[in-house]
Amino acid sequence: MREQTLTQINSCTTSAPHGEVSCSECPIRYRAVCAHCEGDELQRLEEIKFYRSYEAGQPIVWEGDRMDFVGSVVSGVATLTQTLEDGRTQMVGLLLPSDFLGRPGRDRAAYNATATTRVVLCCFRRRPFDDLMRKTPHIAHRLLEMTLDELDAAREWMLLLGRKTAREKIASFIAIIARREASLHKRQPGGRMELDLPLTREAMADYLGLTLETVSRQVSALKRDGVIQLQGKRGVILPDFARLVDESGDDSDGGCLS
Repeated sequence: MREQTLTQINSCTTSAPHGEVSCSECPIRYRAVCAHCEGDELQRLEEIKFYRSYEAGQPIVWEGDRMDFVGSVVSGVATLTQTLEDGRTQMVGLLLPSDFLGRPGRDRAAYNATATTRVVLCCFRRRPFDDLMRKTPHIAHRLLEMTLDELDAAREWMLLLGRKTAREKIASFIAIIARREASLHKRQPGGRMELDLPLTREAMADYLGLTLETVSRQVSALKRDGVIQLQGKRGVILPDFARLVDESGDDSDGGCLS
């Protein structure tokens, strides 16, 4: 079964419609690993890139498997999970548009990555990318920036899981998604906003360290209090983003209030 799944993963390379998008027109152009590249640097990336797409629920890579590529999420959302020795799994992160999958110099996957929605990856074969990174300071510098941002996010997440109330956790999660959605459209979050949550309530419970019942109860409470409005299965309307931030216990930039 595992070999069959890996065969499916390796066969999901696609060239359309996303293969026709040039780097200069890419929707994640100024947030991805190529953000600082121009001219010849961008052209060299263009020459070695290819696209892979994954349907919701399809594994992208298994923990411990050899990865022959690295890449950026162009669209969609994937979850990162880690498996304990007794078989239990824990969600440890999300991959959202512009996030980077894989690590240069590391040929084994540290986590399971699974598509939550339909995911499109802009991929680079590992060896050509490693060579290009050594020759292109802008790529190495951007990867360092992204790694440090990821470290900051992990520290904030430790605080969220360890110190925040259930209501604050739910509000913080929605605020994080709202900020990322706004950044992809090159605007500041604020006022009335509409977005789609990338996770089911069951997955949110796993990610936030809560029970499904608690998630449902707190989402209903936020709705009752007018902080959010629900639209369909995963659609959320924020009448006032600032009020959601107040409920999360964070300041307007996402840092925790003292």
